[in-house]
Amino acid sequence: AEWSSSPFQQLSGVTQTCATKAVGWDNVAYFCYPFTVDMFYTQEDEGVFPYSLPQWPVLYFEVLSLDFWQRYRVEGYGSLVLPTCPGVHTLTIPTWRPVGLGPVAEMRRFFIGGSPELEDLTYIRIPSTFKGKRLSRFGFRTETTGSVTFRLCCLQQSRAFLENSALRQRMQSVLDRLGGFSQQSSVYNVLEAFQRARRRMQEARESLPQDLISTSASAV
Repeated sequence: AEWSSSPFQQLSGVTQTCATKAVGWDNVAYFCYPFTVDMFYTQEDEGVFPYSLPQWPVLYFEVLSLDFWQRYRVEGYGSLVLPTCPGVHTLTIPTWRPVGLGPVAEMRRFFIGGSPELEDLTYIRIPSTFKGKRLSRFGFRTETTGSVTFRLCCLQQSRAFLENSALRQRMQSVLDRLGGFSQQSSVYNVLEAFQRARRRMQEARESLPQDLISTSASAV
């Protein structure tokens, strides 16, 4: 509920079909499928303590195979939690697939095609309908199949950071102006004190007798 996206944002997609080639002991397919996702995080209860850490978005993926006779098979499921740090990340995620009971299911998969599939992809990690505290997968038969490598370029923007930086700039400009005003005021105070002292000295000279002023002037 904390994450949202634009109503025009496409949150699912299907890659192109790619032929595999042998790299060592493995069969590798280079999909090179680009995708872009924009997600927005909204924290509602900012004043609640202790602060709860946000749950980062999860990317679910499914790998299918297509043979010469146009038969589809599920080759693996996996999930990826998007990196919390911005930058370029290369992540290799292992995959697994459900396995039927007995050898008949595997023979049907090999000769006819088709295999056990998940109705809800969120079951790869935590089902969306799960409400308890402990999730048990006892009795769910799976086997490891391979891995998928993702190259992610993550970019993060925060309006709060922008507001804080702007606030710091405004405070710095205010402090600079106050510093300039204080220097100007200190210079003005010195000049005003000098003018007052000069005015008092002139008043004192005018109040003295004229003979005393002449005597002091001749002595100097």
